[in-house]
Amino acid sequence: MVEKKEKVDSKKQNTGGSEFQITVFTNRIKNLTEHLKSNKKDHNTRRGLMRLVGKRKKLLSYVKDKSNERYESVIKSLGLRR
Repeated sequence: MVEKKEKVDSKKQNTGGSEFQITVFTNRIKNLTEHLKSNKKDHNTRRGLMRLVGKRKKLLSYVKDKSNERYESVIKSLGLRR
């Protein structure tokens, strides 16, 4: 019986995982926030920022519904919800 190599590799490069996506969205949100501090009239970027915040919020609620421990670890590692 041959084991699927995909299972082993997916653990190392799980870019589709909720925690990874939340981390990416958080980094993008921080970068856009800094951009908007110096470009106050950039409304298109502000709209994109609001969409990212909404996506991250949905993913956080999904992770919280699945596992409260994973949710707490993501919140703690990213420094959200002070």
